[in-house]
Amino acid sequence: MDDKIIDGKLVSEKIRGEIKIRVDELKNNSSSVPGLAAVLVGDDGPSQIYVRNKRKACENVGIYSEEHKLPEDTSEDDLLNLINKLNNQKNINGILIQLPLPKHINETKVLNSVNPDKDVDGFHPVNAGNLFEGKPSFIACTPHGIVKMLEHYKIEIEGKNAVVLGRSNIVGKPAAILLLQKNATVTICHSRTKNLEKVLSEADIIVAAIGRANFVKDSMVKEGAVIIDVGINRLDTGKLAGDVDFQNVISKSSMITPVPGGVGPMTITMLLWNTLQSFEKSIS
Repeated sequence: MDDKIIDGKLVSEKIRGEIKIRVDELKNNSSSVPGLAAVLVGDDGPSQIYVRNKRKACENVGIYSEEHKLPEDTSEDDLLNLINKLNNQKNINGILIQLPLPKHINETKVLNSVNPDKDVDGFHPVNAGNLFEGKPSFIACTPHGIVKMLEHYKIEIEGKNAVVLGRSNIVGKPAAILLLQKNATVTICHSRTKNLEKVLSEADIIVAAIGRANFVKDSMVKEGAVIIDVGINRLDTGKLAGDVDFQNVISKSSMITPVPGGVGPMTITMLLWNTLQSFEKSIS
């Protein structure tokens, strides 16, 4: 069933290769390269892994990176002062605020303090608004990566019924907007959706992003549906599982992303992509 797998690692490597070529060109022509700063507050394990993977990815494509690891009890003012410094640092084109933040810090206030021109996560209201209006902007990395995978595999979006399971500002909402811009008919489902199984069973494309292991069963999926599984859940056994019951759903789907190895690699790749775009904009 390998012909059904949407290989995020393969697509990611292709795009990273393109990024590296462009970064090398910029370095040869201007002796400067894009720069990305990651800010991590506290000792959240998954966040540390993500930041470490981001650093390796930057090294592989030639992007300068720096990390700012702050203790759990860092004050909101100290964090905002650091972000202000990075906003004005000329060799930094992208700022990544690793979530979640400690509970005593206002997440919205912090994210909104990032210069929109350096908001390579695409979370700032200016960039979210640009996405809503269909203007060129920094697009949230995971949804952007989803669309890139669909395009790579030449999966038709226009005219299809797409269901996005989850309404977060980071994945669900921007994914729905991107699919809508590609002329899909989009439904967003959430915990209050009635007749959820029926809605899912009518979808040509399902994007599952709710953080509940193996939630989407084969009974919820119609024959030939395309399944994009954004979920990364740790089971009691220690294994990773997506939001989709992969082993049973794969037989009904036409194409499906695995977990791991599907959407995950694309998130960091599109972060690099946005950082490159920010740098090119700064020198144009």
